[in-house]
Order: sequence, then structure tokens, then C-alpha cells
Amino acid sequence: MRIVEISKFEESVVLHFKTEGHRINAYTLASTLVSIADAAKAANSTLNAGYDVEITVEAVGPGSFRAKITALYKNSKNLFSSQLVAGVIIGVLANYIYERTLAIEDGVTIQVNTDEVIIEKGDEKIVVPRKVYEATRQVEHNPQFKQAIVKTLKAIENDEKVEALGFVEEIDSPEPEVVIPRQSIINASLQLEAEEPTRVVEESVDLQIIKAILERSRRKWEFMWRGVKISAPVTDENFYVEFFAHDITIAPGDVLKVRLQIKQIRDPDTGIYSNQAYEIVEVFEHVPRLRQMNISEAT
Repeated sequence: MRIVEISKFEESVVLHFKTEGHRINAYTLASTLVSIADAAKAANSTLNAGYDVEITVEAVGPGSFRAKITALYKNSKNLFSSQLVAGVIIGVLANYIYERTLAIEDGVTIQVNTDEVIIEKGDEKIVVPRKVYEATRQVEHNPQFKQAIVKTLKAIENDEKVEALGFVEEIDSPEPEVVIPRQSIINASLQLEAEEPTRVVEESVDLQIIKAILERSRRKWEFMWRGVKISAPVTDENFYVEFFAHDITIAPGDVLKVRLQIKQIRDPDTGIYSNQAYEIVEVFEHVPRLRQMNISEAT
């Protein structure tokens, strides 16, 4: 029987990436760590109102490749803060990822005892402290937490050289007892995405200006996109720098080539996502509207 004791992951945990050699793509590592940190902050906001959590990387090492992360808590000086639920956030992260990836296929059993919960599948067993299990049930309803976990799994999915993921106690710990194979990571990511009530997607698009807001603000411009009028703020600071330096002159009918961030919401009955809000996070190019010249201008 291969056993993982979640109780060992109180203040820190080591991410064990099974890769070829002792290397990992820098973007994969960075994306995974940022998403894990976002998930920890979302979990902490649910469990520890009035306290901030900071996720730090303490060490890296082979194994195939390992990174140790630690949660540091600090009081945000909120006089109405609840008591800090210490030693839970890291455990919740590991437990939730194990739960979701193990549950992809049939054959999972869950035994709830007074002090611990035992999750079994075949010869794999995850032993979860009862307080961590109950905290996980609270946190899983936070959409920001689930979105961050999806991004974590996606970062790994996008790197074909990562064969599996596991968790161990220390950098020099033996191989993890239970590793999550690549296909289970992909399947769990797809399943979580299907459950998400909201999501954010990005597209590179051409927008024709109907109404411009010629000041730095989150006030919404109006555009025509694919035959539909949409409203969106322009939050690209570099665009405004060029504009106020008079490098760009804006007029209705001009086109902006942009990276458009689209917030979508999922219909629970049909599972179809519809666009709810837009934001222009980067302007690639400004294309002035073509206009006809009269005879006096042409001569």
C-alpha cells in the first residue's frame, strides 16, 4: 500500500516534478508556482479573514526536479480578524489536487473518521487530517481557488516533458509514495474547467473604435467587434504613454489591434459559456481609418 500523510504538509511542501533528467522548463516552474501561490491566497481568504499569507520558494533540487514552498502568515491588523487556522493552507492545496486527480476514474472510497479522512484508490491511500478535509470542503466553493488550481494543472499539462507530479516533505525526501500521472492531470484540468461558473479567456482581435475615452481610467470605450457593439476599458499603460506623447491620434472608425480579455459565465443548464465583460490589456497597433482625399488635397 502506498500512503501519503497530508499531516506532514503543514507549513511547507515540496513539489516533485517527474521529468527527464533534473531539469524543468523555467516557464513551467514559474507558472506553476504563481498559480499555487494564487490558490493559497484564495484558500486563505476563505479560511483566515484578517490574515495575509505569503508563499515563498525556499529551495530547489533534483528529484527529477523539486521546489519547496512555504506559507508565511501575518496579521493584516483587522481588529475583527478570526483566529488563524494555522497549518492548513498547504495541506488543503495538496489534498485538493490529490482528491481531484484520483477521482477522475471509478474505484475511489472515502472513509470519514473522527480525526482523519482516508481516501483510497487501488493500492494508493491519502490520509487527511479531519480539519484539513473540512477546510478543503469550504475552500472548494471559492471560484478563485478553483481557477488557480486549473491554472496550476494547465501549466503542467502544457509541458510535455513533465511526466507526473507528487508531493514530499523535504527536498531530500525519497520519491513520493503516490505520484499523479500526466494523463490524470490533464483529465482533472478538463473536469474542473467544465465545472467553473466563470472563466477568463484572451484573444488577439481587431476592434473598430466607436467611442474613445481619451484619459487614463477604467471608463469603457465602445467598439465594433464581429458585427457586435462591445464596451471595454483600455488598461494598457504603454498605450497611454504613446497617446499622450502625441504618437497616436484617435478618431472614430480607427482600428485597434489588441489582446482582449473576455470574462465568460457558464449557463448551468446548457454548459455554454457566454461573454459578460471585456478588457483590453494590451494594444499591439493602431490603424487609422482610411479616408478619401478631395481634389484639393491630392494636388
